[in-house]
Amino acid sequence: MTASDPNSRGQQVLRLEAEALLALSENLPANFAVACELLAACNGRVIVSGMGKAGIVGQKISATLASTGTPSLFLHPSEALHGDLGRLRQSDVVLVLSNSGKTQDVLRLLPAIKSIGAKSIAICGDSSSQLSQNCDLVLDIGLRPEACPLGLAPTVSTTTMLGMGDALAMAVLELRNFTREEFARFHPAGALGREFMVVSEIMRENEHLPLIKSGTELRHALTVMTTTPGRPGAALIVDENQQLLGIFTDGDLRRLADSGQLPLCESTDLHMAKTPSVLREDVLVSEALRMFKDLHVDQMPVIGADGNKVVGLVDIQDLLEVRV
Repeated sequence: MTASDPNSRGQQVLRLEAEALLALSENLPANFAVACELLAACNGRVIVSGMGKAGIVGQKISATLASTGTPSLFLHPSEALHGDLGRLRQSDVVLVLSNSGKTQDVLRLLPAIKSIGAKSIAICGDSSSQLSQNCDLVLDIGLRPEACPLGLAPTVSTTTMLGMGDALAMAVLELRNFTREEFARFHPAGALGREFMVVSEIMRENEHLPLIKSGTELRHALTVMTTTPGRPGAALIVDENQQLLGIFTDGDLRRLADSGQLPLCESTDLHMAKTPSVLREDVLVSEALRMFKDLHVDQMPVIGADGNKVVGLVDIQDLLEVRV
């Protein structure tokens, strides 16, 4: 292979890293399940630490843990030795990354971790190293040649570290019975957050909710529909306990007008839809959009998760605004 053959070099790098991951999956450390149980049972936080490229991988592992239900933060070894060890508590578990197991700043952390009383797990390529020998558990990722043509730049080692970290995070997620709703709570922004938003986050409520009592004349219902902030194009008919009885929409108004009658003094109850489709406040917005499309409606009342009490209204425009 020559310096003018970048395609071959790229293919070789990817092949070596893929082979390392495959080998690791086929020879998962015997105490992997024990490590997962220790992380899942942690009453404090999972503190992740590592130097250099291992530290960068550690930051990603910590972020993945935190976003999937396991409180975590990254602790830089050098900063830890200059005061940041104050962040560590006995109830924490420390995940320490070092391929060689000989990184001095990382090794200098170990006595302090033991003194505080926190448990430690090493992700290391050498199970006989000083790091491995001084941690409570070792996840051996194996020492394999790097994909770097000089044999120096961390490539295969960091890939296997990251793979092990992801494997831990996903196994712990299942042990914690982490749900889609909890995931949504930790991802409120961006496309991912929008995908997992729940109806209660976007529904119209309080002064934006067009409620009328049973028996209200149609003319008053029309006033509520046009004066409610946001002009929702619907009125929700409720009883004295705010239980949903029906809905009257712009579409119902047009049908009355087309029939040649507009009985403004009659009760809205006579012209409302008595069994409207409804959303629960804890339904995912993505599921609400599917329901709107299937039912061919423009507005849907929102009821509380524990009953039939009206708590909000969703208009199709509300879904379009959040770009689900």
